[in-house]
Order: sequence, then structure tokens, then C-alpha cells
Amino acid sequence: QVQLVESGGGSVQAGGSLRLSCVSSGRTFSPYTMGWFRQAPGKEREFVATLPRSESSPDYADSVKGRFTVSRNNAKNTLYLQMNSQKPENTAVYYCAQAQSFIPRRSPDEYIYWGQGTQVTVSS
Repeated sequence: QVQLVESGGGSVQAGGSLRLSCVSSGRTFSPYTMGWFRQAPGKEREFVATLPRSESSPDYADSVKGRFTVSRNNAKNTLYLQMNSQKPENTAVYYCAQAQSFIPRRSPDEYIYWGQGTQVTVSS
């Protein structure tokens, strides 16, 4: 059984930074594409970033491109999301997910394992 556990969420002022982590257990982490998604109150879950095992081709939502950086440490079975220049509209629950795939994936339907989420609140 795969488990994904996010951490690092919290409250930050606009312009500030946060770094989210997601630790995976239960199956080999390194081959699979990982992703970050978020869901704000009253909205659908949306894609944030995705990263295949090679880290050579990350993909980002336009709304976070240039401010967020996704990375992974395969030796530690951990996925990261560095979030800089935070904006109030980034307030959401952030989820990490693991796909049954080896290439970047934007659709949540491509992901089969999900963490429980971590809250990020950005105040103006």
C-alpha cells in the first residue's frame, strides 16, 4: 500500500516562501511521475506541477511558473515544492500524488495515489 505524507504547509504573508515536502512509502518511488495539485474552498482540484523521475522535464501550471519549483530526492523517496513570491490566490490545500506513468502528467485522473493534503494560507 502506497502512502504519501505531505508536510510544510502553514501561513505566510504575500511575497513570502514555503517549502512543501511529500514522503512516499510502500513501493519504489524513483520510476514514477509525481505531481502537486491544490484545491481551494469551493473550487475543483487543479494541477500545480509535475515531475518525472529524471527531473529533466518539469511542467508547471501557468499561474505558478517562475515562482514555484518542483524537485525530488529519489534516495529519500521525497518530493518537494518550493513556493516563492506567494500570492493570496495560492491559498489552498496542497496534495502530492503519484502517477502510474513515467512522463509528466497534468490530469489528476492520471494519478493513482494521493496524500492527505497540507493547508497553505497566504495573507495579503
